[in-house]
Amino acid sequence: MPAERVTIGQFLQMATDTPVFDVRSPAEYHRAHFPGSFNLPLFTDEERKVVGTLYKQNGKNVAIKAGLNFFGPKMNAIVEQVESVLDQCTSREQEIAEKEKKVIVHCWRGGMRSAGIAWLLDLYGFRVYTLAGGYKSFRRWCIQQFEKPYPINILGGYTGSGKTEILQSLKNRGQEVIDLERIAFHKGSVFGNLGEPPQPSQEMFENRLALALASGSGSGNVWMEDESQRIGDINIPIQLYRFMQTRPVYFVEIPFEERLQYITERYGKFGKELLASRITRIQKRLGGLETKTALEQLERGEVTESFRILLKYYDKFYLKSLQNKLHLVTEVRKIECRNPDPAANAEKILRQLELELID
Repeated sequence: MPAERVTIGQFLQMATDTPVFDVRSPAEYHRAHFPGSFNLPLFTDEERKVVGTLYKQNGKNVAIKAGLNFFGPKMNAIVEQVESVLDQCTSREQEIAEKEKKVIVHCWRGGMRSAGIAWLLDLYGFRVYTLAGGYKSFRRWCIQQFEKPYPINILGGYTGSGKTEILQSLKNRGQEVIDLERIAFHKGSVFGNLGEPPQPSQEMFENRLALALASGSGSGNVWMEDESQRIGDINIPIQLYRFMQTRPVYFVEIPFEERLQYITERYGKFGKELLASRITRIQKRLGGLETKTALEQLERGEVTESFRILLKYYDKFYLKSLQNKLHLVTEVRKIECRNPDPAANAEKILRQLELELID
């Protein structure tokens, strides 16, 4: 049967247990795609350029003929790639794939590229669905997610408070959590990318974030860390960021020395040259004398003392940021904690939340 076009809502529901094939070129897919989709390019990057140029200069029919010349020799390999993906599906996905051979196909706008692949897979016996409007409709949906209100609570605290680990502990206790730093592959500070994979593109970050926001059960609170708008090279979408600025902040207050020990243990394991290069990056903001002292202490092996200077800088920076938004947030609830113990601190936060509900 011919491919059935599905709306973005149907697509998102089906994609949970049906393989999604993105037939755009490798470069388009690499820049950003629907998370979990497989690249099944109709054209290589160079072939796409050739077809596009012919379309502009000689018209649609000439471009289609050139595209067919590229498409023809790949047909067998395309079918085999789809079969391979279905063979690798697990659990419920595998059960559905084997029974119905269902697949979803999309290109940029839901045009000729997805139609060509859909025709081939349908001819071979797959049950094929195409996304109306293509990847472009998914991107529109993503942008819309950042404009919605959510029951967000913000987890605040100075650098070295172990906020990422607290979020995980909250999640383990049944709370809904969106870890922006995990999605961005960056911890936010000048050392934020150490030990992390390369950051995704801005568009890919937004795709993952939109799905995370939409996947919430809506049963209660959504916990997010208090972040600057910029996380490494990534920006939190401005609409969402502005809304976050108005939400209640649960601020874990942990003694300076405990936080200093935490970041020393976490980042002191990296080599001197790597740490020195990161310190140099914030020289203008840190100040010439403080930068010089921090680098000298690092060179002498006095890592804790070097980090002491950086931690004072970040405390000052975060305090200023918090004060700037005091007129926006509902309230800042300070929660005193002995040390960066994520389980104990998560428990204290939930206790505070319970007390507020009782009041």
